[in-house]
Amino acid sequence: MRQIPVDTANATVMVAKAPQPKVKDRRTGEIAIDKDGVTLMTVEVMFSTPEEVEILKLTVPQPGVSEDLTMGTPVALTGLVASAWENEFNGQKRHGIAFRAVAVTSLVAGASQPKAA
Repeated sequence: MRQIPVDTANATVMVAKAPQPKVKDRRTGEIAIDKDGVTLMTVEVMFSTPEEVEILKLTVPQPGVSEDLTMGTPVALTGLVASAWENEFNGQKRHGIAFRAVAVTSLVAGASQPKAA
């Protein structure tokens, strides 16, 4: 799947919803992990540019998420990429864009940095 880098240079980014473990299977509650066995987190951010504001749902490895991220915390996004996806479920085709980042780091002075891997 092609990954397209997202330029964050002219964007203001804030946490819209505190990080939560990414759920792989809603029926079982199974938490998603990456190929290295690292827990994946979901972080919703407000991504604001001079032209528009969007809420993006990001997938981030748990060690890349600053501690104490709460709604409104200004953050920096490291390695943000977008990937198109498509699937079929119960005969219905769905598609969209998935966003993934290496890290979401608080820009508040004195805030905890991402955990070392």
